[in-house]
Amino acid sequence: MLSQIIESKIRKQTNIHTAEEQSVQISKRIILVGSPNTGKSIIFNALTGTYTSVSNYPGTTVEVAKGKSRIDNETFEVLDTPGMYSLIPVTEEEDVTRRIIMETESAIIIHVIDAKNLDRMLPLTLQLIEAGLPIILVLNMMDEAKKRGVGINSDILQDILGIPVVKTVAVTGEGITQLRKEINNITKNQTHLEKKQLIVHNPTIESAISKITPLISNNTISRRALALLFLQDDQMIKRCEGKSLEKEITADIRRIVKKAQESLDEPIRYVTAMKNQDEVNHIVSKVVSEVSNQDSTNLPDRLSRIMTRPLTGIPIFLLVTYFGLYQFVGVFGAGTIVDFLEATVFEEYITPYIISLATTFIPWETIQDLFVGEYGVFTLGLRYAIAIILPIVGTFFFAFAIVEDTGYLPRMALLIDRGFKKIGLSGRAVIPMTLGFGCGTMATMVTRTLETKRERVIATILLALAIPCSAQLGVILGILSGNSMVTLIWMSTVLMTLLGVGLLTAIIIPGEKPSFYMELPPLRLPKLSNLISKTYTRMEWYFIEILPLFLLASLLIWLGQETGIFQIIVGGMTPLVNSLGLPDKAAEAFLFGFFRRDFGAAGLYDLQKAGLLSPLALVVSAVTITLFVPCIAQFSIMIKERGLKTAISIAAFVFPFAFFVGYMLNWTLGGII
Repeated sequence: MLSQIIESKIRKQTNIHTAEEQSVQISKRIILVGSPNTGKSIIFNALTGTYTSVSNYPGTTVEVAKGKSRIDNETFEVLDTPGMYSLIPVTEEEDVTRRIIMETESAIIIHVIDAKNLDRMLPLTLQLIEAGLPIILVLNMMDEAKKRGVGINSDILQDILGIPVVKTVAVTGEGITQLRKEINNITKNQTHLEKKQLIVHNPTIESAISKITPLISNNTISRRALALLFLQDDQMIKRCEGKSLEKEITADIRRIVKKAQESLDEPIRYVTAMKNQDEVNHIVSKVVSEVSNQDSTNLPDRLSRIMTRPLTGIPIFLLVTYFGLYQFVGVFGAGTIVDFLEATVFEEYITPYIISLATTFIPWETIQDLFVGEYGVFTLGLRYAIAIILPIVGTFFFAFAIVEDTGYLPRMALLIDRGFKKIGLSGRAVIPMTLGFGCGTMATMVTRTLETKRERVIATILLALAIPCSAQLGVILGILSGNSMVTLIWMSTVLMTLLGVGLLTAIIIPGEKPSFYMELPPLRLPKLSNLISKTYTRMEWYFIEILPLFLLASLLIWLGQETGIFQIIVGGMTPLVNSLGLPDKAAEAFLFGFFRRDFGAAGLYDLQKAGLLSPLALVVSAVTITLFVPCIAQFSIMIKERGLKTAISIAAFVFPFAFFVGYMLNWTLGGII
C-alpha cells in the first residue's frame, strides 16, 4: 500500500533504522519539524542530551539526527528532521522530512516555530493538523518576540488550534519542562483538546476531496490530507500512486483532479495556499498583540541592518573573510599549527620511530614502501591527515561555527544574493559555497539544500572548479605567502574564473531561476560549548568519511609507483605541464592532485622549496592546481548527488579548462613577473 512504499523509500534514503534501534525497545517516536533557523536542533539537544549541529542557517541537518529521551519512565526516539516549510516539498530536505512524517505511525510531532514570525510559520501547522497528526506547537524565541514588541496569547491559540501550545526560549532552557509535560500528556491520553477542521476550502475543492478520500487506503496521515496532496499535483504522491492503487482507481483520481482544476481559474495549489494563509491571518489577528515596551533601536537590529546593506555589509564581509579565512585558517592553522605538528612532532619524533619499526619487522623493501615510503600509508596518508589536514580543517570549522552561531551566515547570504543571482545561484548557496572552503566533499553533499536542479548543478560545477578546500587552500597560501603580488594574481584569477564560468553556466544551463527566502535568526554572542561541539562533530564526520580515502589514495599511489603506471601517466602529462612553463616534476604533483587536492599543492610546495619554480611558474601552477579536477572523494560524491553522466561531464570540462587558464596566464604574464 501507499504507506508501505513510502516507508520503504525513507528507510533507504535516510538510514535512520539501525541495529541499535532493534536492541532497545522504543515505545514512541518524537519528530521535530519546522522551518530552518527556529531552534529545532537546540530543543533536540535539550530533550536527548545528545549534541547535533546547532545551526543558524538552513541545511545543517541534511542527515536526520537521532537521539533518545526518557520522559516519565518511558523511552522515546527523537528525530531532528531537515528544515521544512510545507507538506508539499520543494527541496530534497523537505522531501525527506515529509517522508519521515508519512512513514511513522503513532509519532508525536513537535512543530517548532519562530514566535516573532507567527504568520509565516502557522501555515505548516495547519497542514499538520489537517493531516490528523498528534502535534505540539512550540513557540520558540519568545525572548526575541518580546524584544520586537510581539505578544502572543498562547491559551487562545491553543483553544483555536485544538493542540497543545508551549512557549520556549530554547537557548536558555525556558519552557522545556513544560514541553516534556505535554509530551507525557499526549502519551498517556491526558490531553482533552478537541481536534478541529480549521480550513474549509471552496465547494469545488471540497467536492473533489470527498470523491477522492473513499478511494485511498488508510495511511499514517489523514485521507483528507492525502486527497489534498493529489489535488495539488504532489510529485511524490503521483510517483507512488501507480504502485499502491489499482489502475482504475488511479485513473479515477486523475479525472477528479482534472475536472476540479478545469473549474478553477487558478492552480489548485495556489488556491489552497491562499485559503491556508487567510486562515492563518485570521488566527494571528486574534492571538497576537503589540507590547508597548518594544525597542526598535536595539543594538542587534542595528547591526543586522549594517551587515545586510551593501555599503557597510561588503567591508564587514571582507574583514570576516580576511581575519577568519586568511589569518586564522591560512596563517595560524596552515602555518603555525602545521609547522609545529609536521616539523616538530612528526619529523623529529613519530616518523623516525615508525620507520624504525617498519624496517625492523618488515623484511621486504616493497612492503616497507607501502607503509613508510615516500608515498606510504603512514608517511603520506596518516601524516598528511593528522599533521596537515587536521589543523587546517579544524581551524576552518571553528571559524565557520563562529560565523553561523552568531547568526551572521544568513545575513551574508542576504548580502550576496543579488550578486549570486548573476551566476545562477541564490543567497542560500552561500552555505555550500562557504563550506567548500572547508571540504568540497561535504559542500557537494550540502548542495541538495538548494531549491532547483539547475542551481544544484551550477553550484557543483563551481565547487569542483574554483573553490579550494581548506587543506589545499592552506598549502597554497603557505606557498604564496612570501610574494604578495603573486598572491593577488592568484586570488583575482580564481575569482574571475568563478564569476566567468558562473555567468556562462547561468546562460547555458536551462531551468527555473533561483528564488531566495531565508529566515534571519537573531544575532547572538557565540557559546564556546556550541563552537567546540560543532567543530568536533564536523571533524569527526570528516575523518570518518575522508580518512579512509587518504589511506586508499596512498595505496593507489603505491600501486601506481610499483607497477610503473604512474610513470607512464606522468610521462604523458609532462609535455602538457611544460606548455605552461612548468618543470617536469610538476606533472607528478598534478597527478597526485586527483587523489587529494592538497597532495598536489604539497607537491608544488616541494618544488618551491627545491627552487624549481620562478614567480611566474609559481602563480601559473597555483592557479592551475586550484582549478584542476576535484579530488577522488569529491568526485565520488558528485556521482552520488548528480549522477555519473553529470559528474563525468563536469570533470571533462574542468580538466582542459584549468590547463587553458594556466596556459593563458603563462602567455599573458611572460616577461612581466
